[in-house]
Amino acid sequence: MKTETLTPQPPSLDLNSRPRGIYGLLGNQPISAAAIAVCFTVLLLMPWLHLLPSDSSFYLSAYWVTLIGKIMCLALVALALDLVWGYAGILSLGHGLYFALGGYAFGMYLMRESAGNDLPDFMRFLSWNELPWYWVGTEYIAWALLLVVLVPGLVAFIFGYFAFRSKIKGVYFSIITQAMTFAAALLFFRNETGFGGNNGFTGFSTILGMDISSAPMRASLCFLTALLLLLCFIGLRHLMNQPYGRVLGAIRDSENRLQYLGYRTLWYKLSAWVLSAVIAGIAGALYVPQAGIINPSEMNPVNSIEMAVWVAAGGRGTLIGPILGAGLINGVKTYFTVAAPEFWLLILGALFIVVTLFLPKGVIGLLDRFKKNKEDV
Repeated sequence: MKTETLTPQPPSLDLNSRPRGIYGLLGNQPISAAAIAVCFTVLLLMPWLHLLPSDSSFYLSAYWVTLIGKIMCLALVALALDLVWGYAGILSLGHGLYFALGGYAFGMYLMRESAGNDLPDFMRFLSWNELPWYWVGTEYIAWALLLVVLVPGLVAFIFGYFAFRSKIKGVYFSIITQAMTFAAALLFFRNETGFGGNNGFTGFSTILGMDISSAPMRASLCFLTALLLLLCFIGLRHLMNQPYGRVLGAIRDSENRLQYLGYRTLWYKLSAWVLSAVIAGIAGALYVPQAGIINPSEMNPVNSIEMAVWVAAGGRGTLIGPILGAGLINGVKTYFTVAAPEFWLLILGALFIVVTLFLPKGVIGLLDRFKKNKEDV
């Protein structure tokens, strides 16, 4: 009797298969494309209600247009974090650093714009006679915008390259990102670094010569934030439906298996990490003129932990979920930090526990469960 020898075959991985239709666009989410389109349309139109007469029923006050703009900036950070955590399985507890670096880069331009030909106020207070070398060119908005992209991207590349090359993973990687953010905060707290010390940058007056507190500028900043949030969502959704997104998902599920197939996972993880940092930096740059301040408290590790809570609460690996999570949690935070500020951190911790135990897939998972139950009925 002839015995047939079976040759072990390497595991297969189809990276070219893509979801189709609505679920291909949204990543198998229970929210229709029409609903998402309506939500983004509202966000794009809402800022212009601020330009209506104050006695109009549809008038949106300066408080609300600024609050909505800031929350959308935070939603953009959550979107960036979902790219590396939800798709590549890399939990960062230090994305507040990239958010703050983008904010400081654009804040330098705002400080130069406000000071005119003089040194910024905090430098004159410290008896400085000239600008540090790294402030050169920051009076030009084009250079400032380039710094918004380059600084977070370069820091992320250097850190990510050595961390991923050393094969640091899991909780150890998360701890290192948090430690790096805390170290940066301590550095920026020092007056001699030239970033305003504990007070940071504030007192902004103009952007491109236009009053930063005027109604048209407030509406324009809020609209620009909504537009970039939409473009980043569409861009990342398209990217995740490409083979690149399939590779990131395979890295999250089994990086060793992917390396066995011949993929150089270092560069996939590093590219996603840098892209995520750049998006977070852009969010920080949009946040600063709307908040009116940037200081080292934005690098507080608690802020980075909150970002992870937004992603988990919304549903990681979905892109739309983190946007919802950031909006819901920051809306709740806005209320409780006024009504019961001493209990907010307790509420945040309880929320994280509830999501972890009962909603492992976040709000998106809850909607998906509701949809399936409805279909069964």
